[in-house]
Amino acid sequence: MANDHCSMCMTCKHKMCAKRISVFSTLLDNEIERVSELIVHRDFKKGEMIIKEGEPQDSLIILNSGSVKIFKYNQDGKEQILYIFSEGDFFGEKNLFQNKYATYYAQALDDAGICMINKNDFNDLLTTNPKIALKIIEELASRLEKLENALESMGTKSIEARIGTALIDLSAKYGKRTKRGILLELPLSREGLASYIGVARETVSRKLSALADEGIIEMTGNKKILIIREDEIM
Repeated sequence: MANDHCSMCMTCKHKMCAKRISVFSTLLDNEIERVSELIVHRDFKKGEMIIKEGEPQDSLIILNSGSVKIFKYNQDGKEQILYIFSEGDFFGEKNLFQNKYATYYAQALDDAGICMINKNDFNDLLTTNPKIALKIIEELASRLEKLENALESMGTKSIEARIGTALIDLSAKYGKRTKRGILLELPLSREGLASYIGVARETVSRKLSALADEGIIEMTGNKKILIIREDEIM
């Protein structure tokens, strides 16, 4: 069961949540203070659902810690991951501008702390800080572009290229550059990675093994991949 607060947020009075999110990056200290007063914090355990499709969704959700996957089920009942969010990311913004139910599921990939701002409070905030609305529009445009690129990739790129593209994209957030290459700690299992790319789990395992045999990557653990030859992975 999710908790209503955490010791970190009780100490900082939610200011850290507000400062972490890009849409609030232009706010002054007194404006950050106001945003902080609107935040409600909750904790979720690994695997716990944060949002379910069809439920009312009336809050902006800021991910303060952990990671979250956003997904839907396709016609065959298989999970299709749309986004992976980590600390500092936000979601739920679409429903702030329209009275609709959630059109996706959001699930904690590991223990996660979230900060929520109610729709009515957020709309009041926009009237005094229109720059926030512009920032959200920019983020929505960026996500739409990524989604369009993913759909195009599914139709035109080989499976090898799609896997390589996914690893490079994930390494931007979850990778660490080392002397030998980029050490990527995947936020997903092999099955989750397959769902994210849109292929079978066995296909992902087979293609990763092939990349490892070619010396392009090195699998150093169940969720750890060292990308050695970045320019050849796609």
